[in-house]
Amino acid sequence: MIHSPFAPHRFATAALSALLLAGFVAHAPAQTLPDAAQVTAYAEKLLDEQRQGRDGPGVAVLVARGDQVLYRGARGMASVELGVPLSPDYVFRIGSVTKQFAAATLLKLIDDGRAKLDDPLSKYLPDYPNGQAITLHQLLNHTSGVKSYTGIPDYMNNPVRRELSTQELVAEFKNLPVDFAPGASWNYNNSGYVLVGAVIEAISGKAWHEQLQESLLTPQKLSQTAYPGETRLIKGMVNGYGFDPKEGLTTAGMISMTQPHGAGALVSNVDDLWRWNLALHNGKLLSAQSYTKMTTPEGPAAASAYGYGIMTGTLRGQPMLQHGGGIHGFSSSLAYVPQGKISVVVLRNTTGPGFSIDMVSRKLGAFAMGLPYPDIKPVDLSVEQLKAFEGVYALDAKLTRTLSVKGTQLFSVRGNGRPAPLVPMAGDAFSVVGSMAQIKAVRAADGKVTAVQVYQDADGPFETWTRKSDLPAH
Repeated sequence: MIHSPFAPHRFATAALSALLLAGFVAHAPAQTLPDAAQVTAYAEKLLDEQRQGRDGPGVAVLVARGDQVLYRGARGMASVELGVPLSPDYVFRIGSVTKQFAAATLLKLIDDGRAKLDDPLSKYLPDYPNGQAITLHQLLNHTSGVKSYTGIPDYMNNPVRRELSTQELVAEFKNLPVDFAPGASWNYNNSGYVLVGAVIEAISGKAWHEQLQESLLTPQKLSQTAYPGETRLIKGMVNGYGFDPKEGLTTAGMISMTQPHGAGALVSNVDDLWRWNLALHNGKLLSAQSYTKMTTPEGPAAASAYGYGIMTGTLRGQPMLQHGGGIHGFSSSLAYVPQGKISVVVLRNTTGPGFSIDMVSRKLGAFAMGLPYPDIKPVDLSVEQLKAFEGVYALDAKLTRTLSVKGTQLFSVRGNGRPAPLVPMAGDAFSVVGSMAQIKAVRAADGKVTAVQVYQDADGPFETWTRKSDLPAH
């Protein structure tokens, strides 16, 4: 999970934002693209580097170029208890990737003339507080200001185990104080997509997932994507796992699947998600106008690069459309690069540490495009050499980044975030462990480090953080 269940992976946002902060030259596509054998070898190498074993929870991966599958594989166990190996055929919870499906279902209703993006929520939920000021557009791009129920203290423990109707789930958050006035700002919001589901139900007279099935899944023959409900038997459904620092591997926490709703309740497999990419991004599901709205961040959502259930960004200089998810026992990433029609699907049946789903997805996509990331070549630096980079660096008047040595390793902390370990490379550069980001120091004539350049995507665009002060005295 990332911060809270159902939430997306956020690497795309940083890459896009960086374009505004530095000169940018797109990478030219390679003349010769790697074939399936080369992509397979690279994928297996990545899984080895991530230390993805075969006797614990695992990962299923698919990489495709258009309708050509370049790699399709799995490692680990579908059931650790029973010793059942994972297969790429198997089905996983996909968390917030569900939002794409819910958004497309509502947009299909709009295409059919049954609603409009600027309709007020009150048209469909008349008793929702301030519903006349909240539009369907604001629900879809997280600018409604509605309080996200997954952020309610302790809600994701016992309260999330209850089986609730749509009306009962909406009642959990409808009377809470809002985060901001509708349209005034942006905040990732699971409640907004519960309301998207509620609107679909009000328009269609059917459960949101039944409307999804009828209007999108069945016509596209996406038979492995489904709403599991509470007791439905899903053929090939894998077990989910978590991790506890004291107990080690654990089973996934309990959750009623009525609660993720349109924000994160679907299950799917790598094949269906690849086919969904092809259908959605190649004009088979929505009108051109609706698709453009879905993939074009607007207003307060633009800074966070969020459309409707899709985040926009870049991969090696090419536009990319992506969303990720995290839910009890599972994490997921679905990416699409229009240049070359590259699809990358990564599904894990654990939320445990030790595997960077974002980094693996990006590396696989870049390699399939013929624009692989440069290999990381560590160098040895003494503690004294590392201390030369220590300090507080500022991006602007508000945001700082602290570099400090702990033990024998240099760490970077952005704002009040978590410390990220850095791996030293040649030329005063560092790789950020678990991501594609790199940091390169800038020295004055006297050799003193005066700034750092932060590359979110290994190279290309960067942010300049100017040295502000030494580390605070302990």
